[in-house]
Amino acid sequence: MSEVNVDGPFPIPVSREDQEAWIRAVLATEGVNLPRGALKNVAPFIVDPDDTLSEPDAHGVRTLKASAVRRIRTDAGDMVVAVVRMHGVGGVQWGHNERISSIWRSVADPTVGRETERTLASVRPWMGVDDDGRKKCFAALESVVANRRMLIMNAEDAADELKRRDRVRPYDLEEDLVLNGQQDPGMYVPQQVRIEDNPERDSDGNPLYPDAYWGWMAVRGNNRTQKRQSIFRLTSSEVLAGVPAEKLEREGDEIICDPRDWLPEFSAVLNREFAETGDGELDPTNGSRARRAAAIAVVDAHLVIGTPTPQRLYRIVQMNNRRDHVHPPLEFDALDRSRALGRSVLGMYVAQQAMDEKTAEVLSGLAPIRELAGVSADMTVSELRDLRSMRLLQELFPVDPRKRHLLRRALSENPPSQLKSGEINQRARTWSALTSESYPAPWNPRVGQVFSTRAREGIVLSGRRLPDLLAAADTDDDAFDELVSYRAAHWLASFGIIEADRGSLDGQEAIGDAGERIRRSRRTVMNCLQALRHEKSRMMAVGVLKSLAAAMDDGDRRPWRVSSSGKEMVGREMTPLWFDSEFPKDTGTRPRKTVNPAPPLLTTATAPTPLPSPTLPTLSPMTPTPSLVTSAPVQPTAAPPAPAVSAQSEAPATDETDEADSSMPSPEEPLTLETLVTRVEERIRGLHAASAEVGELLGHLADQSRAASVAQPIGRHQADRTVRLLNQTLSRLRRLPELMEEMTEPV
Repeated sequence: MSEVNVDGPFPIPVSREDQEAWIRAVLATEGVNLPRGALKNVAPFIVDPDDTLSEPDAHGVRTLKASAVRRIRTDAGDMVVAVVRMHGVGGVQWGHNERISSIWRSVADPTVGRETERTLASVRPWMGVDDDGRKKCFAALESVVANRRMLIMNAEDAADELKRRDRVRPYDLEEDLVLNGQQDPGMYVPQQVRIEDNPERDSDGNPLYPDAYWGWMAVRGNNRTQKRQSIFRLTSSEVLAGVPAEKLEREGDEIICDPRDWLPEFSAVLNREFAETGDGELDPTNGSRARRAAAIAVVDAHLVIGTPTPQRLYRIVQMNNRRDHVHPPLEFDALDRSRALGRSVLGMYVAQQAMDEKTAEVLSGLAPIRELAGVSADMTVSELRDLRSMRLLQELFPVDPRKRHLLRRALSENPPSQLKSGEINQRARTWSALTSESYPAPWNPRVGQVFSTRAREGIVLSGRRLPDLLAAADTDDDAFDELVSYRAAHWLASFGIIEADRGSLDGQEAIGDAGERIRRSRRTVMNCLQALRHEKSRMMAVGVLKSLAAAMDDGDRRPWRVSSSGKEMVGREMTPLWFDSEFPKDTGTRPRKTVNPAPPLLTTATAPTPLPSPTLPTLSPMTPTPSLVTSAPVQPTAAPPAPAVSAQSEAPATDETDEADSSMPSPEEPLTLETLVTRVEERIRGLHAASAEVGELLGHLADQSRAASVAQPIGRHQADRTVRLLNQTLSRLRRLPELMEEMTEPV
């Protein structure tokens, strides 16, 4: 029965009579030896305490059920634990958590004692008097602080440090609790904090606050306790030392210290908030406090209630927690962890009826690919693998809002608009790890980390079959880009041609044709894909992809090398070193600055009198940029060479530039949507005209060089820089149609 009857998810404490009955039953349980005051403090937080009790024995005595008691053995000793369901706001962060011990000065240091240094009071066994009047240790802890202010400061310092340490967690714990509730129970040990100096008095001369406070300290689950209370908008210091009246919607500045008084009112406030807010929100993270806290209204908890060696209780509970952190059960490696995350997502889809069971089995690797819907009898091995991989990609980077929400819950991610690169990479590793299940041997799932944060909006594929993409890739830019972006990395990694960057030069080695070990250039997967995208390598890149697919279809034999025209060189195996040679690493760095001027663009061959420059067609008005080549006449040998202009340098702005570029808005002109659309179109038209101009310039250069009897008028270094810039420009331009299409109205 409840003292306050308010419907809602937040439990109201049972009556004080029922609380007292539960306390008597706990104390009557074998192995229990904690102080009554500790149980009195936690009893209001226990949900349905009667469910944990046995039927009365022949003498009318009730105890805890066997299912509600656990006996735990550690290297430091044994302890008895009660398994209960507890109000989510219960528990106190423990300053003695070993993860944050470095913020305190140790009392074992003889120099400690200055007021400016933070020290944490020593913990000792709780001493009391038993029924026979003898003083002895009980299964509880005790510490002493100077005053109530110090008590609160210690609790707040511990909370602040835990927040800082929790930033290394790969997901947002608070949002995970809001979305999924608390999955694992915390463990709590009773501790009484005594106050040495308690001077504050009321008008009658009585102490304004207690001289001692009981709290149930989080031995395991400190972060979860802090995040739960943050969601409830309370702090551990308030749970321990008293809740302000304003948080109970009372008037005045009173502090209510007894949880038997403040917890019923706090739950009633939450239940009213819950009833006043609608339940139509799909995402509780955007709701009210009560809606955010609904999933943690009640949590499982383990309460330490006894030990045969209470004098060692502190070491016993610390040993239990330390083993959880330092010697946990066998952990997943990167591959298994990524696969487990992916299966969690797929399981969430099935549970919420967003995916059928058979599809989830295939994508999880638990059923053959041929059982996937849409598979035809003529599909080859490479196409079957591709079908599953692309389906996984779309399920892990969905565009469906409902699936995006479910995926966020499964992976405990930030909202889609705030998705960070680390979360994008986690999804990419999951996709890569699950994809590798379709191949003979797995690869490092970091191979799949090839996406930018734009992937947060979801990935949409063309839906074309793999043979169609391979057949069209020579001339179809979209098909080529889809193959390189979503297939190439896994295919190359499956044959050991590329691998994820290991972070050290020693790890980047390969075996040469003669069996010797050769150090490879350290490069990322993205760098390998960029090398494939270079226009001058297009035919060869398509040939590589076709060779890889053919090798898969031919029993996963070694793929053959290809010629510059993309033809397979049967019998000559593709190797990592061959790939590095044919698709070299492009660092993307600027040319090094040298003291000596660069060689001139034209060779300094002896030539007859200079020819006049031909008349060029009128060019479209554009912002002047440095020419890739010049059409200046050949200079005599005696003339001093002019330094070449770097392909990445910029021409200085001039007044003529401002006048010529009519598409550039003035600083005062707002960049409206219409202005931006017009400017994009004008720039594209300018690029089109400039590309024709460059071709015409090269033609004129060829004519003049022939007239001047100069066979190679362009210097090697200058040509390399220019062609590299041209390839980078082509790579950028290749992405623009997709960007345009995303913002274009449908047909």
